[in-house]
Amino acid sequence: MLQFINVSKRYSDSGEVLSDICFRLEKGEMAFLTGHSGAGKSTLLKLIPVIERPNRGQILFDGRPINRISKREVPYLRRKLGLIFQDYRLLHDRTVFDNVALPLLIAGYSEQEMARRVRAALDKVGLLRKEKRYPLALSGGEQQRVGIARAIVHKPPMILADEPTGNLDPGLSAEIMDLFKEFNQVGVTLLIASHDLDLISRLGRRTLRLQQGKLIEGG
Repeated sequence: MLQFINVSKRYSDSGEVLSDICFRLEKGEMAFLTGHSGAGKSTLLKLIPVIERPNRGQILFDGRPINRISKREVPYLRRKLGLIFQDYRLLHDRTVFDNVALPLLIAGYSEQEMARRVRAALDKVGLLRKEKRYPLALSGGEQQRVGIARAIVHKPPMILADEPTGNLDPGLSAEIMDLFKEFNQVGVTLLIASHDLDLISRLGRRTLRLQQGKLIEGG
């Protein structure tokens, strides 16, 4: 489903962040991306939805090269991806319902279909009764669940998560990972960046390990 072929990324102020990255992620696979702080995990994830573009190499998504697609094509690519961030990135002046509905609103769904999908996503993450609350009235774990509901509401075939449990205690982290496993069991492909090696080892999934911008394991 996803393939990196000799992908490198360089920033003018910090030099090469990723160097000759090669790996393939199959459809329906769940894998972890790990490495020290500054190893390039976030940069690698940003290349997939074309938030950043590589300087060299090729990225294939469903067999199609995406690193050179036009700006006009980027929104269509992103509709196939669910993005989850460590800092949640919720709109504090919007309700839980409105935050989760945002991708559907942008895509032009009808109000009826939007309501059905949003409530189904909130039910999946256990927040259906809190749809009218605002993010600041929720705990950190609940805010992360809102972010997950927003990522899955349009039923993307692939989810990218950047340190989704970085701000959570071990119990909540395990709950979030259980949710990811449920998504994976119904065929969703997941690539999750995390520095929590204990949690990763307990799950027993494939691990892609970065060190100073190079993939040293799992490629």
